[in-house]
Amino acid sequence: MRTVAVVGASLAGLSAARSLRKQGYDGRLVVIGDEVHRPYDRPPLSKEFLAGRIGEVELALEPDDEDLRAEWLLGARATGLDSAPRAVRLADGREVRADGIVIATGASARILPGMDGLAGVHTLRTLDDARALRDELALGGRLVVIGGGFIGAEVASTACALGLDVTIVEAAPTPLAGPLGATMGGIVSALHADHGVRLLCGTGVKGLSGETRVDAVLMEDGRSVPADIVVVGVGARPCVEWLAGSGVELDDGVKCGADGRTSLAGVVAVGDCASWYDPRAGTHRRVEHWTGALERPEAAVAALLSWGESEPRLPRPPYFWSDQYGVKIQFVGNATRADSVTIEEGAAHDRNVLAVYRRAGHPVAVLGMNQPRLFTRWRKQLAAKAS
Repeated sequence: MRTVAVVGASLAGLSAARSLRKQGYDGRLVVIGDEVHRPYDRPPLSKEFLAGRIGEVELALEPDDEDLRAEWLLGARATGLDSAPRAVRLADGREVRADGIVIATGASARILPGMDGLAGVHTLRTLDDARALRDELALGGRLVVIGGGFIGAEVASTACALGLDVTIVEAAPTPLAGPLGATMGGIVSALHADHGVRLLCGTGVKGLSGETRVDAVLMEDGRSVPADIVVVGVGARPCVEWLAGSGVELDDGVKCGADGRTSLAGVVAVGDCASWYDPRAGTHRRVEHWTGALERPEAAVAALLSWGESEPRLPRPPYFWSDQYGVKIQFVGNATRADSVTIEEGAAHDRNVLAVYRRAGHPVAVLGMNQPRLFTRWRKQLAAKAS
């Protein structure tokens, strides 16, 4: 291959570029990113950066001495992909032709109807989002977080520590029931009540009120929750619209094999936009976690450079972590595959537990709350059994 284009300049795209050079690719490398910023770390945006404990310099993912010999096209949004010849079309009219393409365009925050143009309403996905929200939180007031997932919970935790009056509204009966299951989701989300954050569950949001600036969140059950600031954390959608008509198969993201290969030869996908085949579950799924964006590009690049001739390795079980109210939450595996969950260490009321999820008696996932040493041991065991 003479030219490889990586479309997406966040962690997954940067990891792909690094893997290309590490695996011996010595040709032209073009990295395309729709943001103007160099690659930066996203997990701290809802925690340390939002709280003002670290600045933008600490978010940088590239060391000063790193040179990938890449052409960086930043602030350049991809609008289309042509299959013959392979070319990425950009919003400014430019075109990047390449022999191989890595799709790493990530995902964008979902929004609610009526939130556009209303001051005080935020999503949190990018550095610019975090800058705007940080400035507003510094003024204090009443914060309503719509969505009790991990991003929403981390924002609530950060805002609570900053002294804001915080309420979380969650449509589901139990927050985090999707990734953690109802039992452990309830235990983890109890951290909010422990720290004086109100948690309203089981009722959806009807809309927002306010003329030019938000003043309340309107609930479907008729309640009105006063708000000076609103953060909408209701999930993310894969950024794949630009691939319509390209020949790349889409299904809740870019549909890929177990090594990241797409339906179009010479094109692989990684990161939050990629729906990889999971041999353990027998289905395709997107893994929107930092470790997936870091690790999976190695396999995708190997498949790209070998034109699919390399033997795909089974990816390690998905892993993610969250920091809330001073508690380190770690999870590995897939809770949806479990038929039981038991607390093996600690006590739920102490928010200090190690829980193991099993299917037919075999461990398939592990959750730790302030149990880093024991959790790490279990994580290694899960990875060894999966390999």
